[in-house]
Amino acid sequence: MATKQIERVDASDKSFAAILQSDVPKGRDGKHKRVVTRLLADILALKHGTALKVPLSALPDSKENIRSALNRATKQRGLEVATSSDSEYLYIWKVEPKP
Repeated sequence: MATKQIERVDASDKSFAAILQSDVPKGRDGKHKRVVTRLLADILALKHGTALKVPLSALPDSKENIRSALNRATKQRGLEVATSSDSEYLYIWKVEPKP
C-alpha cells in the first residue's frame, strides 16, 4: 500500500502577499449596507400594525437583492420581518412573535 507524501513548503517560499486581518475587506459591508441600515432603523421604529412603504425607485438595486440583504441583516439581529411589493413599492413590517 502506497503512503501519501506530504509536500513541505518553506515559509519563505510564499506565493501570495500577506496583509493584516483588519485590512481585509468585509464582504457584507458592501453596496447594500447603507440602505439596509436605514431600513432597519425605520423598521425598529414602526408601531404595531404599520408597514414601511418604500418606493422601488429609491432602491439602489433590485427589490429581490434588497430583500435578500435585508433578510440576512434581520436574521443576524433576531428580528422577524415580512415583505410584500407591487409595481411601485416594497412594503416591510415587523412580524410579532407568537406567544
